[in-house]
Amino acid sequence: MLTYVKILWVKNMTLIEENLNSCNLCPNMCGVDRIKGEIGICNSGILPKVSMASLHFWEEPCISGELGSGAVFFSNCNLSCVFCQNYKISHEGFGNEVSIEKLSNIFLDLQNQRALNINLVSATQYIPQVAEALLLAKKSGLDIPVVYNTNGYESVEALRILEGLVDVYLPDLKYYNNKYACEYSSAPDYFTHATKAILEMYTQVGIPRYNDDGIIQKGLIIRHLLLPGMVEDSKKVLRWIKDNLPIEIPISIMAQYTPVYKAKSIKGINRKITEKEYTRVIDYFFDIGLENGFVQDYESATSDYTPDFDLTGVK
Repeated sequence: MLTYVKILWVKNMTLIEENLNSCNLCPNMCGVDRIKGEIGICNSGILPKVSMASLHFWEEPCISGELGSGAVFFSNCNLSCVFCQNYKISHEGFGNEVSIEKLSNIFLDLQNQRALNINLVSATQYIPQVAEALLLAKKSGLDIPVVYNTNGYESVEALRILEGLVDVYLPDLKYYNNKYACEYSSAPDYFTHATKAILEMYTQVGIPRYNDDGIIQKGLIIRHLLLPGMVEDSKKVLRWIKDNLPIEIPISIMAQYTPVYKAKSIKGINRKITEKEYTRVIDYFFDIGLENGFVQDYESATSDYTPDFDLTGVK
């Protein structure tokens, strides 16, 4: 009876029924029937779960600008990163389930707050529901860019559900070496899946286009988080980007890593990156001819940038 009530909350179940009755939305390929209440690796059900929706000022300048990005933080995750700064929502599942109509209204509320874009943070496990909510919101006047902010562990087939609905893709490219991907994120073949996904994202949105204020309207930006002891892995990630995508694609090199959650007790990653590690990766970026991107200051390695998830905009 509970599942039946939840289904009634959704006006158009086509995408949701097609994709959640044997869920293979991401490379985990769990195959569980989420419509019937079965739970896979991401621990997500039929309704999207949201921990916070508010103006966010800590993204790349072309996303946050001065007015802020309309960030919607989704609960749960298809990865199990031991160092996740958002573990309260990704691993512990803090948040509220919302109907498709409610999610649509959250997008519209952020637009009314003058958000520069709708920033979907870690929405992989809810792609069909998000697509339905975006369709509904666009019918009701949503006309600002939609940013899909992801860990990169995506299925190409699932991303195609978002084609025409997402304007800006903001994926991570975390690892090159499968050993690190498995050990720290429980993500077998991460690099293979993430690079295929990134190429699909590029096919959908192309190189970045900006408005007169320098705010991105469409296009791809790739993020890479520097991790301790992994300079050579970072170099291989940058080299792949250089060899496979146009020079106009910006790369956001993030130096904010600080050991939190399980990483605090794992040898090798229970420290911040050193200034030497930071400098070696930045130098390599320029040495191989990369030109466009963003670099966080070395001093950004702090947990101060982690949002205080408190159901703002969701209650």
